[in-house]
Parts: sequence; structure tokens; C-alpha cells
Amino acid sequence: MSAPDGSPVGAERSIGQLFASATTEMSALVHDEIALAKAQLKRDVKRGATSGGAFTVAGAILLFSLPMLNFALAYGIRTWSDWNLAICFVLSFAANVLVAGVLALIGIVFAKKAKKSKGPQKVAASVKETAGVLQKAKPHPRPTPALEGRAPEAIEAVARSSS
Repeated sequence: MSAPDGSPVGAERSIGQLFASATTEMSALVHDEIALAKAQLKRDVKRGATSGGAFTVAGAILLFSLPMLNFALAYGIRTWSDWNLAICFVLSFAANVLVAGVLALIGIVFAKKAKKSKGPQKVAASVKETAGVLQKAKPHPRPTPALEGRAPEAIEAVARSSS
């Protein structure tokens, strides 16, 4: 088993290796958060497109089918019932409005789902939370056995060269 940077687990790693490992993991986390935001945004756009499509189909049905359907349905009702032709045309129009209303309701349902979804906002909150946790994190103090027998000037030189 090995750490993300390839060194064995449990082995002493330098500050540079730890920093490189942390940077790599943060980069991977940011990339994963971006991928999540894209996936949620794609789902919301798909819902919005479905809603728009349903509204478009409802409008097209109402617009293009009214004349032909009204005539066919009105004459059909007249044939079956011997009612006045005007009443038959009103009934045929009501049937078309009912079909368009059902399609419009489907469009409203999908529009509410797309509007209610808070995908990108959840991801942004998660990123802010992660950044807040990382800002408050303090490194665990570690003893430095390799520097114990050295002069303070050598320790200061090492500290300056590593920063």
C-alpha cells in the first residue's frame, strides 16, 4: 500500500512531499466538485428543455389541430346524437382544450422541478464549507529529530530554504 505520492504508508515524508500530496488531493477535490456541478446543471437544463418542449407541443396541438379536429369531432357528435351543430362544435373545442391543458400541466410539473433544484448552489456551499474547514485546520506539531544536534543557524537556513 502506498500514499498518493507513491511513498510507502507509514514512512517519514518531507514537508514538500506532504504539501505536494495535499495539493494533489485538493486539486482532485476541486475537479470532482466541478464535475458534480456540471452534472447537476446538465440535469436542470434537461428538465427545463423537457418543460419547454411540453409547452411547445401543447401550443402546436392547440394551434394546428383545432380546425380539423373541431370539424371531425363536431360532425361525429352530430351524427351520433342529432344535437344542434353549434353545440357539437363547442364540445369538440372543449376536448382540444382539455388535451392542451393536460400537456401544459406536464410542462408546469417539469418547470417546477427544474426551478426547485438547487444543484449548483449545493456544490458552491460544499466548496465554501471545505475551504472554511481547511482555513481553520492547523498542522499537527511534529518533533524534528534530525535537527536536534545542529546549530540554530543551520536550522534557520533549512527553514528559509524550504519556504
